[in-house]
Amino acid sequence: MTEPGVVGSERTVGTASGGVGSSGRRRADLPQLPPALPTGNALDLLRWPVLNTVLRSRWPQLLVRVAALAGFLIAVLTGLLGTPVGNHNLGIVLVWIAWWTIMMLVALPFFGRGWCSICPIPMPGEWLQHGALLTPRRNGAGLKKAWPARFKNIWLQNGAFSAVAVCSAVVLTQPRITAVVLLAFLFVAIGTSLVYERRAFCRYLCPVGGFIGLYSQLAPVAIRVKNKATCVAHTEKSCYRGSADGAGCPWMLYPGALAKNTYCGMCMECVRTCPHDNIAVTLRPFGADLRSPAGRRLDEAFKGFIMLGAAMVYSAVMLGPWGDLKMAAYDIGSARWFAYAFAVLVFINGVLPGLFLAAVSAGRALAGSTQTVKRSFIAFSYALVPLGLMAWIAFSLSFVFASISYLWPTMSDPFGVGWNLFGTVHASWQPYLTRSVPTLQALVLVAGFTWSAVTAHRIAGEEHEQRAALLQAAPVIVCCFLFTASLMGLLIA
Repeated sequence: MTEPGVVGSERTVGTASGGVGSSGRRRADLPQLPPALPTGNALDLLRWPVLNTVLRSRWPQLLVRVAALAGFLIAVLTGLLGTPVGNHNLGIVLVWIAWWTIMMLVALPFFGRGWCSICPIPMPGEWLQHGALLTPRRNGAGLKKAWPARFKNIWLQNGAFSAVAVCSAVVLTQPRITAVVLLAFLFVAIGTSLVYERRAFCRYLCPVGGFIGLYSQLAPVAIRVKNKATCVAHTEKSCYRGSADGAGCPWMLYPGALAKNTYCGMCMECVRTCPHDNIAVTLRPFGADLRSPAGRRLDEAFKGFIMLGAAMVYSAVMLGPWGDLKMAAYDIGSARWFAYAFAVLVFINGVLPGLFLAAVSAGRALAGSTQTVKRSFIAFSYALVPLGLMAWIAFSLSFVFASISYLWPTMSDPFGVGWNLFGTVHASWQPYLTRSVPTLQALVLVAGFTWSAVTAHRIAGEEHEQRAALLQAAPVIVCCFLFTASLMGLLIA
């Protein structure tokens, strides 16, 4: 199945002069444009002259990405060469406390895939592909092969995140392991860029990009076309194929058919290459993408279960009182770790989906649904997206305010060699907002449950009238309540 906005590979579609990886092969037809989606009170941010200038120019984005790359390299170097004590190592503190805080509390909820637009990991590979640091050229390096059709989904991302999740107790606390994982991401991204077209690593492999894409459906910022008729009339499709003004969409999307945030990396290339100024960066209500049934898929459904289950597992391992569980999670390679990993994978890929399937089946029976079980299961799984994001925010709150003060001394002495660059090396650990965090977590989880319940009822309303919709949604809402109660117990009780 092809998600909205995704077209054939660049080698089959072809590119216009000036695009990246142009080919003389036969062009495939672009997908039919979906009907215009209601935009509500969406506001085009590009109407503001300052934002218009900043987002269209490549320089601000490049400067931010270079700074992010510098931070990435510092995290790797301090992870490899600095102290092995996690909370005194800048690599651990910079990545899993500072970056994670910005990502989960600000970037993801409000800007969706905004982080992907400045992520440093694909930068070296893109520079090689484009043959330039700024404006893409046609003579870049790489084979630019099409990504295999059978893997044009997020199952590989699901597997990659699951693999990281069962090793997370070590990845998140041991500096050298963190550095090795970051370097692995970088080298895989470079290798993928040299073999496959565009940002195939980000689109199909990056485990972080997978969950960012899922939760970006909730964000109020989105890139959409202003007038679909203009896209139909524009035969060159420079937003996808590229032009002298920039590359074709690095994420292999056709903006004219874009209906969801899930796979749009917000790189702004389409804004720069559209000759008709037909691309808008919109500000719309939170969760707007969940209102549309377009593009619902089983791989995305399982991503939701993996993320929700991982939030529960992380909470149990890192915050719970179960010493044996912690020891099993940290003892990678041992028999008890293999038992732990097996249990985690069964829980997030089997138990949670199984419980949810039972709830969906009960709702179908109560409402007399005529949809297939699979279709109903996939549709209602999107009701878990708000709860999943709020679960991760609540989990992050549990350690962010308690641990952020580790940043001050590690910044002054990043390698643990006695430096005092900013005069803060002797700053003592100081947790913040300790009395307020449980209340904040409870409010966040209640908000997530409420949002999920409303979403479940809306999804049921796509097939049924009010009473039948309520009957079909009720078991799903009860299931969401049980998940929420479990998170409350793990995070607060």
